[in-house]
Amino acid sequence: GNKRRVGSMQRLGGFLRVWRWNTGEAAAVSVGRTRHFGVGGVLGSAPLVGARWWTGKAAVLASGHRAGSLRPRGEEVTPHRLYSTSVTDPIDLFPVRHIGTNPNERKQMLASLGFTEYDELISNVIPDDIRCDRLNLGRGRGELEAIVELRRIARMNMKAKNHIGMGYYDTITPTVLLRNMLENPQWYTPYTPYQAEIAQGRLEALLVYQTVVSDLTGLPIANASLLDEATAAAEAIAMSFSAIKKHAKAVFVSELCHPQTLAVIQTRMAAVGVTVHVGDHNTFDFEQTPVCAVLVQTPCTDGRLLDLTSLRERVDPKKALLVVGGDLLAMTVTKPPGEFGADVVYGSAQRFGVPVGGGGPHAAFISCRADLVRCLPGRIIGVSRDAQGNKAMRMALQTREQHIRRERASSNICTAQALLAGISGMYSVWHGPAGLQKIANRVHRHALLFARGLKEMGFTVSEEGGYFDTVKVTCSETIADRVVQVAAERKYNLRRLSPTSITVSMDEPTTTANVDALLGIFGEVQGAGRGAVSMSLPLEAGLDDVTSPTEKAIPPSLRRTTAFLTHEVFHAHRSETAMMRYLQSLANKDYGLQDGIIPLGSCTMKLNAAIQMIPILWSEFMYSHPFAPRSQIKGYQRLFDDCESMLADVTGFAGCTLQPNAGSQGELTGLLMIRKYHEDRGDADRKAFLIPASAHGTNPASVVVAGCRVQPVKSNARGDIDVDDLRQLCEKLGPKLAGLVVTYPSTHGVFEESIREICDTVHEHGGLVYMDGANMNAQCGLTSPAAIGADCCHLNLHKTFCIPHGGGGPGLGPVCVNEKLLPYLPGHPSIEAVEDSAAIGAIAAAPYSSAMILPIPWMYLRLMGSHGLREASQCAILHANYLAHELRDVFPTLYTNEKGYVGHEFIIDLRGFKASCGIEAVDVAKRLQDYGIHAPTMSFPVANTLMIEPTESETLQEMQRLVLALKEVRKEIKEIEDGLVERDNNVLKNAPHTMTECISDEWTHPYSREKAAFPIPVLKERKQWPTVKRVDEVYGDRNIRTTI
Repeated sequence: GNKRRVGSMQRLGGFLRVWRWNTGEAAAVSVGRTRHFGVGGVLGSAPLVGARWWTGKAAVLASGHRAGSLRPRGEEVTPHRLYSTSVTDPIDLFPVRHIGTNPNERKQMLASLGFTEYDELISNVIPDDIRCDRLNLGRGRGELEAIVELRRIARMNMKAKNHIGMGYYDTITPTVLLRNMLENPQWYTPYTPYQAEIAQGRLEALLVYQTVVSDLTGLPIANASLLDEATAAAEAIAMSFSAIKKHAKAVFVSELCHPQTLAVIQTRMAAVGVTVHVGDHNTFDFEQTPVCAVLVQTPCTDGRLLDLTSLRERVDPKKALLVVGGDLLAMTVTKPPGEFGADVVYGSAQRFGVPVGGGGPHAAFISCRADLVRCLPGRIIGVSRDAQGNKAMRMALQTREQHIRRERASSNICTAQALLAGISGMYSVWHGPAGLQKIANRVHRHALLFARGLKEMGFTVSEEGGYFDTVKVTCSETIADRVVQVAAERKYNLRRLSPTSITVSMDEPTTTANVDALLGIFGEVQGAGRGAVSMSLPLEAGLDDVTSPTEKAIPPSLRRTTAFLTHEVFHAHRSETAMMRYLQSLANKDYGLQDGIIPLGSCTMKLNAAIQMIPILWSEFMYSHPFAPRSQIKGYQRLFDDCESMLADVTGFAGCTLQPNAGSQGELTGLLMIRKYHEDRGDADRKAFLIPASAHGTNPASVVVAGCRVQPVKSNARGDIDVDDLRQLCEKLGPKLAGLVVTYPSTHGVFEESIREICDTVHEHGGLVYMDGANMNAQCGLTSPAAIGADCCHLNLHKTFCIPHGGGGPGLGPVCVNEKLLPYLPGHPSIEAVEDSAAIGAIAAAPYSSAMILPIPWMYLRLMGSHGLREASQCAILHANYLAHELRDVFPTLYTNEKGYVGHEFIIDLRGFKASCGIEAVDVAKRLQDYGIHAPTMSFPVANTLMIEPTESETLQEMQRLVLALKEVRKEIKEIEDGLVERDNNVLKNAPHTMTECISDEWTHPYSREKAAFPIPVLKERKQWPTVKRVDEVYGDRNIRTTI
C-alpha cells in the first residue's frame, strides 16, 4: 500500500490494482480512499464508489463528482480538453500525440495569418451556411482506456478452427514477415510508388509478387494485386469488353464458383446491362448462346478439380475470354490454368501468409496473356532503366489507368493491396518453391487422411475429378445437421454446402490432431466409431514428392510438371538472418513517414499511430473467418456497429455500410444505390451524373462502371463549379438527371462558397448528390456531408481515419447515407436478406470486406473524441494555410476562395517555368528528392502544378524544411531563367542524384557534388537517398517486363 508504482501497478488506498498489459485487463479493483485514479490522476481522499473508468462509464464519487469528467454535480459541461490540464485527467490523451504542432506553435502560425483564434481562420475558410460542429463521439479516451475497451470487445469473438474454405484459409504468417514488414512503418507508411526513385524497395517486392503469380498461373503478365477475389473475377470478365471486338452482351459463369464471387459478378454485370448465364460449363451451348467471357473455377467451391482441356476447345478465343479462378497453393502441385490455354486467371493470395482477418484485407491476383496487358485493371509494376542505363522499376502503362482515361477507363480501381501483396510475395521468397510444395502436399495429405477415414466409416466422399484440400461429404440431412452442430460445439467450423452435403477444407496450420478430432465428430454422429482410422494413411508418406506413387486425389493429368520460382531470389534467403537483411535492404530504398513529410495533396498522409496498429494482430481479430457463425463473431459485430455509428455521426447521415474495400468501390456502391433509388421511383431513365471538370478520374470511371453516363460541368475562373453551367445542364437533362458527384472541399483544395446552392439545384431537378469523401479530413467537426446537402458519401479510411497506405493499399471505402437511401445499402449472400429488401447486390467478397483493419479507425475515433477530431481538422486547415502563406512569394497558390484562403491542401503553380526556362513540375518533384523530401502530388488536378497537403500530424520543423527546400529550388530555377546555368544541364534536369553518382570518380556536371547532393546543410546529418537516377518511363512502356 505504500508503493507509489511498481511496473504497471497503481495504489488505490490500501489496495493494489495490478494491470496486465498483455491482456489489458484489471486484475483487482478496490473500493476505498483513492489516491491514484485512471492513469496518474489524483482525487485527494474522496472515496470512490464503483469506479469503472476503463469502460468509459462515469462512476459516482461520494464527494459529488462523476468519474471521467470529475466535475461537481450540476456544473456546466465543457468540451473535453485537448491537453491534460487537470491532475484527474488521464496522462495518455491521444490528440497531443497525433497533432504534430503544439499550442504555442499554432498560435504563431495563426498570428502569421493575422488571427488569434481558430474560429477566425475557419470562418474565413468554410462558408457560414454549412458550418456544423455537431459531433456525438463523446470525450477522447486515454490510450490505455481505449485499448482495454477494444480488448474486451475482441474477447467477444470465439476462437474456432475453421474448415469452411470458400477462398479463406488459415495460414502461418512467418514471424520474420510480421516483425519486419507488417509491424514496420518503413513498409506500411509509404504511399503508392509514383516517385519511383525513392520507392525501389516496395517496387521490387511487388515485382516479386507478380513473378509468383505469373509463374504459378502459367501466364506471362500479372498485375500488382486487386482488392479481393470476387472483385478480381468481375474485373477479369470486364476485360472482355475491351479485348473482344463486337462482344456479346452476355457472360457465362460456372455454378461451381464461390457464391460470393457469383454475387459480385451479378451486381457488376447487371449495372452495365450484361446478362449472366449461370450453369454447368460441360453442357452449356456456347454456339447457341454467345457470350464474351466464360468463367470457371478450379478447385471448385465444392473442392473438385477441373480438367479444362475440352472447355478450351469449345470456347472460341475470338469471341470470348476463358477466365479461370484458381488457388496459388494448389497450383504448386496441380497443372496451372495457363497450360490449359486460359486467357485470364484470377484468385486470392491470402493463404500465402496473410491472416483471414474476418475477410480481409488480402491481395487478389490477376494474370493474362501478353496481348491483353493494356486491358488489365489495376497497377502493373514493370522493369525499365534509369538515366544511366541501370535497371530500375516503376509503375508501367499508367496512361491506361482511370485517373488518365477517366470515363474511357475500363475499370474504376485506383489502388491495390500493396502491403498484403508484398507479404504474399515474401512468403514465397521465405519458403521457396520446395517449401511451398511441401506445404501444399501436407495440406493435400491431410485431406486424404480425412477422406480415407470417412470412407472407412461408411460416408460417401465425392472424388469426381479429384480434389486438393477440400473434401465433400454426402450424408442424410439429419446427420449433416448433427455433424455441423457438434463440430461447432467443439469449435470446429464446417461448411454446409447443401442440405445433404458438407465440405471440409484443410489448410497450412491443420494438424493430424485436427483431422483426428474431425473424424471423431463424424464417427460419433454416425455411430460407427473411429478406431484407428485416422492413422491408416501415414502423414509422411510422399510428403515432399509431388510425383510419389502413394495415394493421391490429384489425377496424373492434372499434376504440375513445370518448374516455377526459378529466380535466385526464391532460393537465397532460407535463414532468418538472410531474410531479415533482405527485407531491410528493400525497406532502406524507400521513403516513408519515418523519413519525413509526404505532402501529397488529396492523399492525407497522416500519422498511423502505433497504438492504433497493435490490435490488428490480436488473435481474436486475425483468425476469424468471414463466414463463421455470427454467434462466434460478436466482438467483430460490436466493432462493425461502433464503426458504422461513429462514421454516420461524423458525416451527419443515418446509416453506413462497411462493405466497400476501397474508395473506388465506395463510389460504385453510392452510385448504384442512387440508381436503384431512382428505379424504384419509376425513374429508370435517370442515369446522367454531373461531374465537375476538376474531379478525380475515379469519379467518371465509377459512373461508367455503374452503367450511367458522365455529363461534365465547367469550372469558372476561380476553379469552382460554374453554377450557371450546372443549372443549365440540370434543366437540359431534366428527367434523365441522376445526380451530382462532387468532392468537398474541392479537388482544388477550396471550400466552394456555392456548395449549398449547387446541391439544392440538383435536388430541385430530381437528382441526388454523391460526395466524394477524399477530403473529409478538412470537415470533421466543422461541417459535414449532410450539412452541405449531400445524400451520401464514401469515406477513405486510409486517409482521414488513419489506416496506413501501405505503399498502395490496403484501403477501405465505407459509404454513409441519409434516410432515403438506407434501404439500398448493399446485401451479401452470407447474410440472410430481409424479405422484399431493396438492397443492391454484393460489392465485395466478404460482407464487411477488410474487417481486420477496422480496429485502426475505431481506435482513432475513440482516442480523438469529438473535440480531438474537430481539432485535427482545424489543424489540417491551419497547416495548409500557413504553408501557402510562407510560399506565396516564390510559388503562387493557384486557387483560393474569395477571401484568399485554402482548405486543407493547395496547389502551387509552376506552369510559367516551362516557357521561361524549360522547367516542369516533374523536374521540381525529382529535385526535391535531393533535398530528402517526397514530392507533393504532381500535375493533378492541373497539369504542371504541385498539390500540397501537410495534414494535422506534421511537425512545424518538417513543414519549415519543406518551405526551405521549395525556396531553394526556386532560386535554382531563377539561375536558369537568368542564364547563369544551362537549360538542359542543371541540378533540376539531372535530378535526382544518387549516392553512387556523387562518390564516383567521374563527375561531368557543371555544378559541384555538394550542390547536387547537399543543397542545404541539414542534409549532411540525415538524408534519404534515391537509389536510382530518373527512371525512363517511355522505355519501360515500350519494353514491357513484369517479372523479376
